[in-house]
Amino acid sequence: MEKELKVGISDYKIGEAPQSLFTIGLGSCVGIAIYDPTTRVGGLSHIMLPDSSMFNGEKKIEKFADLAIPHMISELTKKTPKRRLVAKIAGGSSMFKNSLNTPQANIGLRNVAAVETILKEQGIPILANHTGGSMGRSMFFDLHTLQVKVRMGNREIFDL
Repeated sequence: MEKELKVGISDYKIGEAPQSLFTIGLGSCVGIAIYDPTTRVGGLSHIMLPDSSMFNGEKKIEKFADLAIPHMISELTKKTPKRRLVAKIAGGSSMFKNSLNTPQANIGLRNVAAVETILKEQGIPILANHTGGSMGRSMFFDLHTLQVKVRMGNREIFDL
């Protein structure tokens, strides 16, 4: 069993203790750690966009919050009860100065809102978040200790 699993952009991975999951490059993207604190089974998703409905043709499930999160939850519930799942999220920065500083124009804000809505619809509480701002992040999730750490672009580290 591989100890550290890297989650790429538009990707998610499922693991269990003693594994750890990590993703880098969370700008406007959002990282979503979903796990069961009892069984220490969990997943980490790195979504790029909030909603797949605006796109035609074949879609990469892991790219969109509305597709990736339910798929990851479905995989997790094959290993652990859904009722015990909880989440922590990070990312959703506003990486580009933009003259239209509105939620509609800010993809980071839209990503965070979509993730929060989908997790609420799925009945999964968000225990902690580190979202917004204007700086990129990396997210590290240790399934053994259940610690989620966020490192900002300036190297500050936060526990979620």
